[in-house]
Amino acid sequence: MTDKKLSKKIVEPAYDAESITVLEGLDPVRKRPGMYIGSTSSTGLHHLVWEVVDNGIDEAMAGHATEIAVTLLANGMIEVWDNGRGIPVGMHKVTKVSALETVLTKLHAGGKFGGSGYKVSGGLHGVGVSVVNALSEYLKAEVHREGKIWMQEYERGKPLKKVKPISNSKKTGTMITFKPDAQIFETLEFSWGVILDRLRQQTYLTKGVTIKVADKRKNHRPKNYKFYFEGGIKAYVKSLNRNNQVKNETIFYIDKEINDSRVEVALQYNDGFNETTLAFANNIINPEGGTHVVGFRTALTRTLNSYARAQNLIKEKDENLTGEDVREGLTAIVSVKLTNPQFEGQTKGKLGNAEIKTYVEQIFGDSFAAFLQENPRQAEAIVAKCFLSAQARIAARTARASILRKGALEGMTLPGKLADCSSRKPEESELYIVEGDSAGGSAKQGRDRKFQAILPLRGKILNVERARLDKMLANNEIKNLVIALGANIDDQFDLGKLRYHRIVIMTDADVDGAHIRTLLLTLFYRHFNALVTNGNLYIAQPPLYQIKKGTAARYAYSDEEKDKIVKELGGGKAEVIETEASEEELAEENQTEEEVKINKAKASVRINIQRYKGLGEMNPEQLWETTMNPETRIMKQVNVDDAALANETFEMLMGVDVAPRKHFIQTHAKKVENLDI
Repeated sequence: MTDKKLSKKIVEPAYDAESITVLEGLDPVRKRPGMYIGSTSSTGLHHLVWEVVDNGIDEAMAGHATEIAVTLLANGMIEVWDNGRGIPVGMHKVTKVSALETVLTKLHAGGKFGGSGYKVSGGLHGVGVSVVNALSEYLKAEVHREGKIWMQEYERGKPLKKVKPISNSKKTGTMITFKPDAQIFETLEFSWGVILDRLRQQTYLTKGVTIKVADKRKNHRPKNYKFYFEGGIKAYVKSLNRNNQVKNETIFYIDKEINDSRVEVALQYNDGFNETTLAFANNIINPEGGTHVVGFRTALTRTLNSYARAQNLIKEKDENLTGEDVREGLTAIVSVKLTNPQFEGQTKGKLGNAEIKTYVEQIFGDSFAAFLQENPRQAEAIVAKCFLSAQARIAARTARASILRKGALEGMTLPGKLADCSSRKPEESELYIVEGDSAGGSAKQGRDRKFQAILPLRGKILNVERARLDKMLANNEIKNLVIALGANIDDQFDLGKLRYHRIVIMTDADVDGAHIRTLLLTLFYRHFNALVTNGNLYIAQPPLYQIKKGTAARYAYSDEEKDKIVKELGGGKAEVIETEASEEELAEENQTEEEVKINKAKASVRINIQRYKGLGEMNPEQLWETTMNPETRIMKQVNVDDAALANETFEMLMGVDVAPRKHFIQTHAKKVENLDI
């Protein structure tokens, strides 16, 4: 659809107090916040911001807002402004209070439940801004509407006074200022990077909107950004591919309305081996896909096969390209906007509307077929890429059949280096992937054999970012890992057959250890993605220091913790000796009996700090106590909040293009902690 047609003036029903529908009260939110925002961790904290920003995005999608501004304030609050119509302030006939107070204090109250407020919106359940209010220590709403500024303040969801005008205004819009409640959240520290990435993404998805973001917090360098992308998701695809060599210089793009729904698709192929398809419904990302993705993939495979056969690129006797073949190296954005989205769950991870599959399949299929006809050289490059993928698939199938025999995946011929656990219950079993035989030996001796299995790796595994499956399976370390997990790999990976429900990466706290950890994360993200999304992958956190005074030993996991422990042990008076030697080496040779006595006396008052550079420096008892004992260990669970950012990071760190990686290192080198060279 042309921009001219999209900008056509539509007469809409009034957006006023009558547009607000009430479904139920607000009380449950503070009792069970996780039901509404996912968790009370940093993820849930940022979810508050997304809920408020999404109201401004809804106004922009409805054609009433052109600007959104997000400001992190010095007092720990965050301020969100949009220049939309402003939340209605008139008296609501059901609640008998202002519509503004109704929206902010009643669960399931808003203009998104069949009223005339919005034709398309992301707030399916309408819990957004009322949940933010309930989980905020303080919230202030200021509405520019009807020539005035209307204001109301709240404390933990309760209005302090009635809505009242405080001054005149010629603008329209809504400003929400809130401070998350310390009684609810584990952290109150907003991440500048997380907010910036999310707002950038929303700007790509909403043509014509400008989003500003500013950081005015204490002890933070003042920062200001402004996002505006004329090309929308077309510019988004270009950004995602900026570190790749592309196959079609001209990015395919279509934006069209059909039966009160709107379909927007952009795609471009690169020379990589991975697919990046991001799906959105009403600007809400759907990490699990849905009917719009099914329609897109069906049309993509069918259209490329039809074009290849029409151009005699596929002979009559040859097999068609598969969906796997046509998605290798694909970067695509599928964005749909519809009146009544049906999501699976409050997190809206998957779209379920059956009709949208047909709409996407029809609109994208017809437009992409025309694109291929109009761009024959680029179409030929795309098809050639798909054929290369098909040949690799056949080679990989052969490799998989010869290496991953049925018996191996059922545990009959497990790798010889694997020290398996005795339990056969996956839900209680865990696999430690350990760097080197030395650390592997300590881990095998120190573990609990009932539920902990150990798989040592020899050296650094293959960088899988630029390798196909047949080459990967020829790598002995990767092959052993696949067989040990027992759940196959890539599209044939079956989470139900996983032999261990916790996969733990345990590497040294040095440069080589960090590199091995990154290689393993790349492997898991690209070829065992379900492990990441399902929360099965962890990173062990071995201590950096052992701090000893007399016979008592304590462990520190950071420099700050080390300094704190030293201070607690009287570090100001005692002699602090930092060493990388083992405990046995401290009993120096060639000492007289008298010298040994003197040194032992000194050792009872001095503090000895041992820096662990490798897991092998710890004896089995220390490794168990600090890193493997479920009662005392610290582990980080690996998850992905932003698939596009994760994909871009792996491409930048592990891809063939050196320039982006060099720039990243130069930019962030001074921020590295615990770096040993």
